Amino acid sequence: MTILSKGANVPVVASAVRAVLDWSAGSGVPDVDASALLLTRGGRVRSDEDFVFYNQPRHASGAVSHVGKRPGSDSLDVHLGALGPDVERVALCASADGGTFGQVPGLCLRLLDSASGAELARFDIAAATETALVGGELYRRDGGWKFRAVGQGYASGLAGLATDFGISVDEEQPAAGSGSRPVTVPNPAPAPSPDASPVHAGGGSRPRLTKGEENLPMEMRERLSLRKQQVLVSLSKHGVPELRARVVLVLDASGSMGGLYRRGTVAGVTERMVAVAAQLDDDGEMQAWTFASNPARLPDLAVGDLPEWLRLHVRVGQTYGFGRRKPPRGLVPGQIDMRAVGIQNEEQKVIAEVRAFVRAHPVPDPTLVLFFSDGGVHRNQEIEQELRAAAEEPVFWQFVGLGSSQYGVLERFDTMPGRRVDNVGFFAVDDIERISDQELYDRVLSEFPSWLRAARQAGILR
Repeated sequence: MTILSKGANVPVVASAVRAVLDWSAGSGVPDVDASALLLTRGGRVRSDEDFVFYNQPRHASGAVSHVGKRPGSDSLDVHLGALGPDVERVALCASADGGTFGQVPGLCLRLLDSASGAELARFDIAAATETALVGGELYRRDGGWKFRAVGQGYASGLAGLATDFGISVDEEQPAAGSGSRPVTVPNPAPAPSPDASPVHAGGGSRPRLTKGEENLPMEMRERLSLRKQQVLVSLSKHGVPELRARVVLVLDASGSMGGLYRRGTVAGVTERMVAVAAQLDDDGEMQAWTFASNPARLPDLAVGDLPEWLRLHVRVGQTYGFGRRKPPRGLVPGQIDMRAVGIQNEEQKVIAEVRAFVRAHPVPDPTLVLFFSDGGVHRNQEIEQELRAAAEEPVFWQFVGLGSSQYGVLERFDTMPGRRVDNVGFFAVDDIERISDQELYDRVLSEFPSWLRAARQAGILR
């Protein structure tokens, strides 16, 4: 059995599995219901039949069914071999009836082999004000199936969660004190027309106009506009559409990242994160660092400079090799000599440098650090020391793994005691280019709002 941290994944070799939600039931503890969504590659349901929950307990194909529940446990059966070829993912969800998940102790998602009953994986879920969440997901990869621990929460309940995946839900208001669940049989939401104007989330909130975006090439400008809307949707799910924050980008430039730089993956990730800064940051700019053996601060990334910034500054580390350390030819002002950055993983150095920058340049808003790496973490003690100390600072560290190898202490911070607030988020993806923008923003921003609430309560933020 594998114990997973948030964002981690494991292969699933069983042809049929049972997903079991467990919690400690008791007086004053909300009831919990399990549900599942069968999703296409685009992250949407095909019809209302792809939502399996208490009012619709069995999928028409028989591939997914709601087993039933007992006090402190609810289960779903998934026959992986019976899923049609257009089903790429099965989202394993939960909703809290009569309260929030912060009132539900001992919440965990276990994955069992249906044939043997053996426990394949376990994910202990931490939540606060959310009333619905995606606990985990089964997804296709290289001809097989894998299971990922997700832990993405929704403050808008099961109806909000279902709507996010393409279902419009008929809601009924329960009688006072009845305890009945406020969701009936869903109806499929129509796919939006490609020419339709976007629906603005958050009660009329709109994406922010960012200085310099009018200078971008037309295709890049259109992508940015749509992505800012998707960032706003993600923020609205957590009830913080007007959130403001300073955004800092950190890019791993170690030797193992070479392929991701050559394929344009890192440039693509950077462009996608610009939308986060454009929506959150008052000046629409990101401070940026690159690192390997040593950190190096890059020029600030302004939206209007994006194409040239990507060309000049998204580069992998290098070695000096033999002989004298001659300056490289062709460096332009502000461009980093990547030989000084090196090729090894020393995350603790760049974490310390970013912390020093935040202390030296205080701002009224909190700071969100978006930290991308492909793993190879080995300075576990030093990294832990830096991030534990950073828990008292107005900074949230969101780590994103570009693969699934050796993330060390970063995978354990969600369950690591001894901090007044959990200031670290982590998830890893096998291939970030296959993750839709909306899913990526949902995951990147999933823990930041709950940290904000906790940091304010602790007096870390004002």
